[in-house]
Amino acid sequence: MIGLLQRVRHGRVQVDGAVTGEIGPGLLVLVGVERGDGPPQGDRLLQRLLDYRVFEDGDGRMNRSLRDTGGGLLLVPQFTLAADTRKGNRPSFTPAAAPEEGRRLFEALLARAREAWPQVAAGRFGAHMEVSLCNDGPVTFWLRVPPPGS
Repeated sequence: MIGLLQRVRHGRVQVDGAVTGEIGPGLLVLVGVERGDGPPQGDRLLQRLLDYRVFEDGDGRMNRSLRDTGGGLLLVPQFTLAADTRKGNRPSFTPAAAPEEGRRLFEALLARAREAWPQVAAGRFGAHMEVSLCNDGPVTFWLRVPPPGS
């Protein structure tokens, strides 16, 4: 499972003009599900998102996590993160999970996040979304919890 996390001052997702998720300061995470991913990958990604130290401490160093700052977590499904872009001029989506499997695993991740963290918002799987954010830094990290055997 892949998470492209961005430290944000605010983030919002809209579908058909309606807001489906919105946060203030925190993390906006684009989530890609790969073939072979399962609940263990989602659990590990969530742990990393909550504990990854990307927020500044009093000395201006990235030593604080979402757990430390109490910010929001906005999860946005994005299957294109799992694309193979190594050759040619068109991405291959072979590495991405099948749509129904991707939906199931994203929704499981979202449910676990809502159990673990009080401020969770989300985009809508399979929808055309408009994502807006103010990246703080900019700070962006690509986290991957590979499927077994990768």
